Amino acid sequence: MMIFEDLDLRKPLQNAISELGFIKLTPIQQKSFSVVRSGSDVVGIAQTGTGKTLAYMLPILQDLKYSKIDSPRVLVLVPTRELVIQVVDRIKEFSIYMNIRVLGVYGETNINTQKKACSLGVDIIVATPGRLYDLAACRSLHLKTVKQLVIDEVDVMLDLGFRVQLANIFSILKDRRQNIMFSATMTEDVDLLIDDYFIKPKKISIELSGTPLDNIKQQCYNAKNFYTKLNLLKYILSDREVFSKVLVFVSNKKHADLVFESLNESYSSELSVIHSNKTQNYRIRSIQQFDKGVNRILVSTDVMARGLDLNKITHVINFDTPKFSENYMHRIGRTGRAEEKGNSILFYTDKEEESKIAIESLMDYDIPQMEFPLDVNVSEQLLPEERDRIKISKNRSTETVVRDDGFHDKKEKNKKTNKGGSYRLKIAKKYKKSQTRGDIFANRRSKNKRK
Repeated sequence: MMIFEDLDLRKPLQNAISELGFIKLTPIQQKSFSVVRSGSDVVGIAQTGTGKTLAYMLPILQDLKYSKIDSPRVLVLVPTRELVIQVVDRIKEFSIYMNIRVLGVYGETNINTQKKACSLGVDIIVATPGRLYDLAACRSLHLKTVKQLVIDEVDVMLDLGFRVQLANIFSILKDRRQNIMFSATMTEDVDLLIDDYFIKPKKISIELSGTPLDNIKQQCYNAKNFYTKLNLLKYILSDREVFSKVLVFVSNKKHADLVFESLNESYSSELSVIHSNKTQNYRIRSIQQFDKGVNRILVSTDVMARGLDLNKITHVINFDTPKFSENYMHRIGRTGRAEEKGNSILFYTDKEEESKIAIESLMDYDIPQMEFPLDVNVSEQLLPEERDRIKISKNRSTETVVRDDGFHDKKEKNKKTNKGGSYRLKIAKKYKKSQTRGDIFANRRSKNKRK
């Protein structure tokens, strides 16, 4: 295994790496260093949690010299605001003893503040595609000086619909540049992007995305329904010593709020939640408090599943089984980082078992099944989407409708059927009710015909 001292790094960079406590290079860092420095286009594929950020930034910083140019020479594109903040922080740590200006820009913040920051000069800019293009379009940011483009987690960008923005950004950049792409997964859309914009890229692959990380212990529990999962989660989290830093993944914002509200009764001072409906400041504060250990439990949607590097997460709990198998790998990659031991627990219902089997098929690994704890109450309460819906055939005469306790028979007076307009006319004639305007006109027409 190669160590950082073997790379003959510039003294400021070596000092920063040493202060961070980094000694050995991970496989992706070791393979990438010389390839990125060669100037060729690069496509790097490696498991999440293996140090991809340092893998592409280390060779870039090694060769990035001081310049009086105020426009960026290195552009790093990432899919989320949280990743922008994290990557900027990491680059600043790596370059603390270097005269490097680093700036992060992302949406849902004041663009005028970012325009002013760009005008002060920047060497490395980290950005989400949408906000970067907005700044370039209004000429607050000039990208013709970019010599190295890094696209991190490109598959997520394409999933989030950034294809048009990426194409627009490529059109602004100079043709002669180095393209560097790092991700945990490869898809057909990513291959098309590489074919369109990369020139004979050198590919570095460490592990297939479906390979389970050896340092993560996996378990699973079968639970009857959502509220039974909640009871199981509360039971597990009661062991504060073992479950000292827990990231709980749910499938959507509604489930995130439900889990948060339920846990808040017992763990209010230890708990935070994050999803896309939360404000940017709230999300950043929640991440920071969880990372520093102020909060022991963080409930999150998949916004936290990619790229974020948080310290010493002991357990990842998949409260909902992800429908896309790749997402499971990204979720559990939040624990067991930097060769530390981690733990992953999967909750699944009978309806989610098919997704669980797909995950196991992707990994070629059967997740060990745990016995459901006897002390945990099996709830009969159901979410609306968990209740069986009654299907009524259009041909009502040939199908029997099974009704549950929510149905009741109509009262006798409400069983009358609407017999239409002719019935109304007969009743009106019998009881000498006043005619409607339509009846008056109809009578006039019939009289005129008789004449």
